[in-house]
Amino acid sequence: MRKRAWVSAFLVATVALVLGTAAPDASAKKNCKEEEEVELEIAKIYWEYNSSGNDLGVHVFLDGEDWKSMKIYSPDGKTLFKVEGKQGYKELGMTELFFEGAEPNLDEYPLEDLLDLFPEGCYEFDGKTVDGAEIEGEAYLSHAIPDGPEVSTDGVSGSQLVIEWEPVDDNPDGFPDEAFTIVGYQVIVEGSDGMKFDIKLPGDATHVTVPPEFVDALESGEEYDFEVLAIASNGNQSITEGTFEK
Repeated sequence: MRKRAWVSAFLVATVALVLGTAAPDASAKKNCKEEEEVELEIAKIYWEYNSSGNDLGVHVFLDGEDWKSMKIYSPDGKTLFKVEGKQGYKELGMTELFFEGAEPNLDEYPLEDLLDLFPEGCYEFDGKTVDGAEIEGEAYLSHAIPDGPEVSTDGVSGSQLVIEWEPVDDNPDGFPDEAFTIVGYQVIVEGSDGMKFDIKLPGDATHVTVPPEFVDALESGEEYDFEVLAIASNGNQSITEGTFEK
């Protein structure tokens, strides 16, 4: 009886020792994980709709310090995109990355099929830094897409050019009827010899006056392009194109 009691006590002590060694405190594991992970400063995925061309595509923008590889996962956990730096980029890393997906014309590519390729939901960004740490982020892709703004201009008068638009509060015809909030407008005017006027305005803006110095630098008798973007709080944006003559 003494021998059995001694053996039982020995086994209990041994099991306790093994468990204590193999199962560290859960909070310690969590803290360790947090120390090894780095958050991307920016992680965005969003739709851009061109109402003038009736085309639609998905854009991505991310920013983080010194990453050498990056993957983006769709809401179902499948790999949507991956990139890996080689040679100098593998050693020194990368920071910003912006790319535009192809924008098929919706007269030729059904909207429903395009939306199915990029379902609504949370997209995960997961990469490695040059130091071997995890770098990650996430962004929600919404199907609430704004219509393109209705734009107008009276053209150039002397040194003055005013571009106007109507507030955007609807989805394009045939798109999902989902609410959104416009938080800004962006106006881009293409000038001569690579000149460009580019300004971002708040969501309640309805017009912009192009600087006279820019207008004066335009060549007379030429036609110029401009576009007005409506930007929603969910990141999705729409474009309407226009032209004017000097």
